Amino acid sequence: MDTHRTTITFTKMQGTGNDFVVINNLERLFSKEELVRLAPKLCDRKFGIGSDGLLALFPAEHGEANYTMFYRNPDGSDAGMCGNGARCLALFARNLGFDKNHTFTVHDKLYKASVMDSNTVRISFPVETEVRHVNLDGKKIWQLHTGTEHIVTPVDAERLQQEDLLRQEGEKLRYHPAFQPEGTNVNFICGTGDNEVRLQTYERGVEDLTLACGTGAIAAALVWHELENRPDAEQPFQVKTEGGTLLVYFSFDRRTQTYANLKLEGPAHFVFEGTYFM
Repeated sequence: MDTHRTTITFTKMQGTGNDFVVINNLERLFSKEELVRLAPKLCDRKFGIGSDGLLALFPAEHGEANYTMFYRNPDGSDAGMCGNGARCLALFARNLGFDKNHTFTVHDKLYKASVMDSNTVRISFPVETEVRHVNLDGKKIWQLHTGTEHIVTPVDAERLQQEDLLRQEGEKLRYHPAFQPEGTNVNFICGTGDNEVRLQTYERGVEDLTLACGTGAIAAALVWHELENRPDAEQPFQVKTEGGTLLVYFSFDRRTQTYANLKLEGPAHFVFEGTYFM
């Protein structure tokens, strides 16, 4: 073995099946530009470690925060906020010695994390959003921003399990001219109760269905709340993904038709640690 080879120490984590390569970058071993270039290599499931994204914990860049969350998709693109990744990074930070209740920034926005037990984390989002109705190619869909861009389209229970069809439709909508240049994440939902909904998400940057999407779960809950037209529906909303169940909390202002105080709660797990050879 070449003892002079550059190596990267990493941790593999997952939250409801959304899996991540996590790097402790408190010592600034890597610049953000270097991590952008590394993301496609590390996330590659054949030639790298394999994951839905790359997470790195940077020192705090703002006085109120305990640290900065850096996240990139497998193609190196900026995903904005990643809800499942945030839960994993919060548990990772807790394991490094940060308080169970702490704060972090993503693109200068301050988020709050609460590590509730060894495998459950809740993230509070500094986001207010409204659900917009969009008529797209004769079809009504819903558009909103829950830390990153999402659209939501309801489907029946049978179609929700037809993954090949969802991939085709997801790719078409993700690249639709109406959402360029950034593109969008695409969520397919099927309500199963007053405050319960099933979800499949086609993630931008992953370019495939994933087992779960945290910000997509929030989008699904808010749209289902709107579709049900029950302003005082019991919370939390349960969002059932292929990788597990996520809980979503929010407040709704009837006057302005806006959602705020968004919270995402769910599992986060360590999978393994390792060394990547450059």
